Amino acid sequence: MQSSFLNLALLRQSCRKYIDSKVEQEKLDVILEAARLSPSASNSQPWTIVVVNDEAKCKMVAESTISGGIPINKFALQAPMFLVIVVEKARPITRLAGWIKGKDFEWTDMGIIAEHICLQAAELDLGSCMIGWFDEKRVKQVLNVPSNKRVGLVIALGYPPDDYHIRKKIRKSTDELVRYNTYSSIK
Repeated sequence: MQSSFLNLALLRQSCRKYIDSKVEQEKLDVILEAARLSPSASNSQPWTIVVVNDEAKCKMVAESTISGGIPINKFALQAPMFLVIVVEKARPITRLAGWIKGKDFEWTDMGIIAEHICLQAAELDLGSCMIGWFDEKRVKQVLNVPSNKRVGLVIALGYPPDDYHIRKKIRKSTDELVRYNTYSSIK
C-alpha cells in the first residue's frame, strides 16, 4: 500500500548543511500553522515559538549550539533561521495528571510540535534539524525569554543545497521494534 505520509517520513531527515537563501514568509506561515495544529495533552498547547530570522540573533543562537567545547552543530552557523520552542505551563488538569503519573506531558508535547514543524518543512522542500545541545541561558538572554521559562528545543530551518543527498536510514526492522500483546520476545 502506497502512503504519502510514509513518503514524507522517508524524505524528512536532519539537515546539517544550508545554502544562503531566506525562507519565504509564505512557507514559514504554513509551517507555523502545522505547529499550531499539533495535538497536546488536554489541548494545553504548552509552548511558545520564537521565530529567529534576524541575522545577528541567528548567529548568536547558532553560536549557543556550538558551546561547551564540543565541536558539534557547526552547521547551525549556516542556517538562515531558527524556531525556538519555549516550554509553557500545561493546563492545571494536565499538570495534575502528570504529577500523579510521574510524567512530564509538556516534554511529550514538545516532541509532537517539533515533528509537525520538521515534517511540514520537508514537504515544502526545506531542511530542518532539531538541536537539543545548546546553551539555554544564552538562548534565553538573546531572545529575552523570562528566567522562569525553559527553552525546550532549537530547530534550524532553511534550504539544503541541491546536492544534499537523502541518507540511507538505517532503521531497526519491524520485528525488532514491535511486540503484539506482550513485551516478551517469545512468540
